Amino acid sequence: MQNILLLDTSVGSQNKGDDIIMECVRQELSPILKNNFEYTLPTHVSPFHWYQVWRNSFRLQSYSNCRLKFVGGTNILAKNMLTHYPQWNINLFNCKPLSGSILVGVGAGAGEHKDWYTRRLYRKVLNHNYYHSCRDERTKQYVENILGLKAINTGCVTMWMLTPDFCRSIPTTKSDKVVFTLTNGKYDERDQILIDTLKRSYKDVYFWPQGISDYDYLHAYNNIDGITILPASKQAYDRFLTDFDTDYVGTRLHGGIYAMRHKRRSIIIIIDERAREINRSNNLVCLEKNDITQLEGIINSEIETKIRMDYAKINSWKEQFKNYE
Repeated sequence: MQNILLLDTSVGSQNKGDDIIMECVRQELSPILKNNFEYTLPTHVSPFHWYQVWRNSFRLQSYSNCRLKFVGGTNILAKNMLTHYPQWNINLFNCKPLSGSILVGVGAGAGEHKDWYTRRLYRKVLNHNYYHSCRDERTKQYVENILGLKAINTGCVTMWMLTPDFCRSIPTTKSDKVVFTLTNGKYDERDQILIDTLKRSYKDVYFWPQGISDYDYLHAYNNIDGITILPASKQAYDRFLTDFDTDYVGTRLHGGIYAMRHKRRSIIIIIDERAREINRSNNLVCLEKNDITQLEGIINSEIETKIRMDYAKINSWKEQFKNYE
C-alpha cells in the first residue's frame, strides 16, 4: 500500500463546480485510490506555512514522500502567480512538499504568461516525468511550450464518462422543466434575455446558484417571479437532476456537464475561454452569449448530444499509473 496525495480544489472554493470536478476526479482515480492510502490537502487555501516547510517535521515529510500527488482539475494554472490570490495558493517558500504534482484535467487561466517567477514555481512543483492531463489544447500547449513539461489533452475529467453510447441516452427534445445558472458580475442585458426566454419556453423554471454571489445576481433582474431556487449545494443539485426530467441552460460550464452526466439535455452559454476551449475539442452543445437571441430556436429544436472524447489519450494517461492499482 502506497501513500497517494490528492490536492482538493473544492476546499475553500467559491464555486460548487469544484465539488463536481472533485467527485469526478475521485471516480476516475478510484482504481488507484481504493488500494492505497489517500491523503488530502487543499489548493485554494495555503496548505503549509514556510516555517513548517523549513522545520521539515515528520508530518510534513509524510506529505512530501507520497508516491503520487494529483491536482484535481479546475482552471488552476494562473498565468501570473504573483496575483493577490491564485487558485493554487502556493509560493516558492511553501511548495516543496507538493513537488512532483501531476495535473488531472486541469485548465489554464486567461491572459499571457510574462514572468519568470510563475514558470519557476510551476516547474518546481509539477512532475517532470509523468504526462500531465490537460482539459483543452490551449492548456496543453502552455504546459509543453512555456513550462517545458509533458502533457496530454484528455479533455475535462468531468466529461470522461460521456461516451457515444451514454450521449445517445440523453433526450433530444425539450422538457417541460429547465434548471438554469448565471455567473455573477455586472448587470448584463443578455442575462435578462436568457431569463425571459426560459420563462417563455418552459412550464417550470428552476435556478441553481453554483457560485457564491449567483443568488444575489439573479435578484438584480426582472421577471424572476415563479422561479424556484434550489439550495446551493452539489448534493441538492444532484438530487434534483436525479429526480426530475429537466433541461439545463446556463453560463456555468460544470453545471451543464453535471446535468449531462445525469442524462439531461444541456445547452451551455459560453462566456469565457473555459467552455470555448473545451468546445473546440469536445463539441459541447453551446451558444456564445453574444448570440443569446438564438437561444429560443435552439431550445425548441431537436438537439443531439455528441460529445467527442479521445479515449486513446485518456487511457494512455491512465496507463502511467497502472502499477499502483
